[in-house]
Amino acid sequence: MVAMAVARERAEREGAVPGRGEAGAGREGGAEGEWAGRPWPVVVVLAAAASVASVQQTAVLPLLGRLQAALHAPLTSVAWAFTASLLVGAVATPLLGRMGDLYGRRRMLIGALVALVAGSVLGAVSTSLAVLVAARVLQGVSMAALPLTVGIVRDVLPRERLPTGLGVVSATMGVGVGGGLVLAGVVARYTGGYRPVFWVIAGLAAVATLVVALVVRDAAPPRTGRLDLPGAALLGGALVSLLLGIGQGRVWGWTSGRVLGLLAAALVLGALWIVVERRAAEPLVDIAMLTHRGTIGASLASLLLGFALYGGFTLIPNFVQTPARAGYGFGASVLAAGLLLLPTTLLMIVVSTQAGRLMRRVPAALLVAAGSGVTALAIGWLAVFHDHRWDVLGATVLLGVGVGLAFAALGTMAVEHVRADQTAVASAVNSLVRLVGGAVAGAVTTALLARDTLPGTSVPTEHAYATGFALGGGVALLAAAGSLVFHLLTRGRR
Repeated sequence: MVAMAVARERAEREGAVPGRGEAGAGREGGAEGEWAGRPWPVVVVLAAAASVASVQQTAVLPLLGRLQAALHAPLTSVAWAFTASLLVGAVATPLLGRMGDLYGRRRMLIGALVALVAGSVLGAVSTSLAVLVAARVLQGVSMAALPLTVGIVRDVLPRERLPTGLGVVSATMGVGVGGGLVLAGVVARYTGGYRPVFWVIAGLAAVATLVVALVVRDAAPPRTGRLDLPGAALLGGALVSLLLGIGQGRVWGWTSGRVLGLLAAALVLGALWIVVERRAAEPLVDIAMLTHRGTIGASLASLLLGFALYGGFTLIPNFVQTPARAGYGFGASVLAAGLLLLPTTLLMIVVSTQAGRLMRRVPAALLVAAGSGVTALAIGWLAVFHDHRWDVLGATVLLGVGVGLAFAALGTMAVEHVRADQTAVASAVNSLVRLVGGAVAGAVTTALLARDTLPGTSVPTEHAYATGFALGGGVALLAAAGSLVFHLLTRGRR
């Protein structure tokens, strides 16, 4: 999301698209108007709002075991409490981003935060899996808060201060993702069940909504245009059909009519989506950019890395919480599971903030390849070595380094071989495919765990986890290889 704003800034600098000053010239309140001299309180508020919106992405991961017990549901079904949020986020991010352009980013940001409050309250009072998944759907809308906050920061800050402001927002997004893991652990340490975590998120989101409403104002006027609602509906339908087919494959049978029908529907809806997007005057997603020779390497790497990261985030908490009597696992508490993943988040923040210096000397595609290779080592390590806590801790440290390096460089890799007026679109596509990769990872990894369980139980076997880790490592390795090939093919071309 931050890369989208950086890309837009680059386009403005090179004169390919209207800049902030031009956009805001029609009304008081541009960067030189209402916010002149005092934009930083707004930036701090927006960073806090982005952090709160990020918390919900990972807060349910350490709680999957509790959700199974409380809702009497198998892991493949409970996993929708995680997957649904990413799936909705993949559609809501470009849709609300476009609505922000048309109707005002502040209004859409408040709407996204209100959806987070409503979803959190619904999750807190839920007594069935269906209601909980509906709650997570509402929470997923809040993922659109991230690009909206970046857009407002870009509008209110003068150009020379923009990198600092974007860095602050970027860092707090990472804090939110890691904070979700720790929050779930701390609350679960002193309470029972899963509902208190949702109440805490609801409180945080309510405070964030109120402060944003009081402090933030739009600094740029709305634009004119249309919403691509058919594109959003087709994209959502294709993703739901695909993920539901994968998730229910074991339960219904991989050759059953329902599973084959869902997978066929995913293909048909996906094909229709491509047709509609190619013909739309203002498409939700620029399909041409997905296969653009300058961006296809970054799109592939982002998709694969999204799968590897969220697949690891799904597997690791469940693995370490498995009681040792199963023959593996550590019987860790929810808090301990969250803390074991904290190094990943912290190092992602540290490494990503320092990656800019490396990109002055090393091509972005090579850094993505290196980061993907480290990510593959981290997740692949757990496929073989997972008998001790330090194995997991070492893997999460490497995961933070690898993903932090790769994701930081992906923003540049996605835009460096396209025209200046295409940079914002290229970055948006790159962010979208990352979310899709994460959503697919949730469905695939839980299907793997549900396929291979200990006799007479729903507890996955050690082999099931090893297979999942091996798959995640292999996917990250493919990202490394693809990025390296992309570098060789585009070397010397700008």
